Amino acid sequence: MLDSIQIQNFAIIDSLQLELEAGLTALTGETGAGKSILLDAIKLAAGDRADSDSIRDGAERAEISVCFNIDDQAPAGAWLADNEMSADDECVIRRVLYANGRSKAFINGYSATLAQLRSLCDLLIDIHGQHEHQSLQKPQVQRQLLDAFLGEPALLAEVAQKYQAYQALRQRLQQARSGSQEREQRIDLLELYCSELQQLDLADGEFDQLQQEYRRLANAGNLLEKTGEVLEILYDNEEQNLQSALSLCEQRLRELLASDKTLGSSHEMVNAALIQVQEATTELRDYRDSIELDGERLQATNERIAGTQNLARKHHVEVAALPALRLELERELETLKGDSFDVSAIEAELEKAQEDFRFSARELSLKRRQTAASLSEQITQVMQQLGMEKGRFIIDVESGQVESANGIDNIRYLVSANPGQAPKPLSRVASGGELSRISLAIQVIMSESSQIPSLIFDEVDSGVGGGVAEIVGKKLRLLGQGRQVLCVTHLPQVASRAHHHFRVEKSSVEDDTTTTVLALDESERLEEIARMLGGLRITEQSRAHASEMIASRD
Repeated sequence: MLDSIQIQNFAIIDSLQLELEAGLTALTGETGAGKSILLDAIKLAAGDRADSDSIRDGAERAEISVCFNIDDQAPAGAWLADNEMSADDECVIRRVLYANGRSKAFINGYSATLAQLRSLCDLLIDIHGQHEHQSLQKPQVQRQLLDAFLGEPALLAEVAQKYQAYQALRQRLQQARSGSQEREQRIDLLELYCSELQQLDLADGEFDQLQQEYRRLANAGNLLEKTGEVLEILYDNEEQNLQSALSLCEQRLRELLASDKTLGSSHEMVNAALIQVQEATTELRDYRDSIELDGERLQATNERIAGTQNLARKHHVEVAALPALRLELERELETLKGDSFDVSAIEAELEKAQEDFRFSARELSLKRRQTAASLSEQITQVMQQLGMEKGRFIIDVESGQVESANGIDNIRYLVSANPGQAPKPLSRVASGGELSRISLAIQVIMSESSQIPSLIFDEVDSGVGGGVAEIVGKKLRLLGQGRQVLCVTHLPQVASRAHHHFRVEKSSVEDDTTTTVLALDESERLEEIARMLGGLRITEQSRAHASEMIASRD
């Protein structure tokens, strides 16, 4: 259950903290007061994409925190444990948006990705938007709703996986049948590429060594001259050198130690310097002796560097990627020369993969038809309760017309709004108001079957009124008996049925506009519902009507 929401500097919300409870909670207010902003904040916490324009003017960042009680939510607890983000019986999700467009997300203090937010919140909260009736006409949405009610994620995944394997074999067979000439041309080209790369035989990290060797060979004369000069200073100049000077200093300080032990530190440092100069002299002499003025080696190194760079340009890769490219091309050549393009063998594999896919797809189709019959009846009942008394809703599952990762079914939502009228697709017979009621019926049925503890309805009651609105309020209150339901509404028939009531207000002081959310007590609630009934002018009659509606909510 969603326990609390904290929002800082989001849109026109300066600072807001809400404590929420179980049951049906109504969010009401004037149009434009900011009711949808509150839901937008929850959606961001649930993993929606962020927009820096959502940050309040003048602020450097916005912050949204939501806290869930997951004491009785085993799936969410298991998810947190699997992702090593557990924190007793609560889950705190925090989202921070920055003015530069960046954002950060945290789950119980652990850094999280948006994918993780979405995955976790799918177990905790379900948001139904006010425009869902518009998407209801889309075939993919109709299929997704049926599959969500079906409750067979493993079978759906199995069908998708088998279809992908089936399609991969079809593509392989097509390549084997029609691409023999192209295949031979590709083999010839790969043999040339592999020969060039094998001849180069570049090892990992070799190019950096080649460049280092080239610089050393190209500057051999200068290196010999300069190291010789340094050796002269350090030791080789018999008349005056650093090693002799340090040796004399060390000898004098050693003699003075007998008179004053405080010179011990100075003596140690000079002695250490002498040892380091001796070691440096030995190392420099070895280095100078290793330098060769080898013109042939310099030319060979230069040619190898140039050849390596030419091949990298030819294949449009970085030099460091050439060894990996060689392995990749050799594997492709081996595959093309192997038996993976044996047409008979691929045909046999394809036949088996096709039958495997169709077997699982037929199983899925059968379960869809069974579920469609039950779901159609349930939606019809709710539709009729919502004012479409003679309406019928039918989910038509036609099998065998298509093959895709979603199975072999063509799924259509059909509706008959009046007696004697043959069921037809939604887009052809349903008006805007009817679509709203059908969408609401589907959402109510889906919510009743869902195990998700918190449901949010964002003006899903738009397009209905009167007695239908009263039925909507009863349905939402019934949903709130067993879980937490948040409902943004403009209908007093819905708001009066709520267990809890918040009013969203927008206020402006000079050039500053803010949104606040107030928890209403009984008297304030009466005034708010009276306002929703009568508009700006609240009368005793509207108050009496509001009181009657609140009294009859149970």
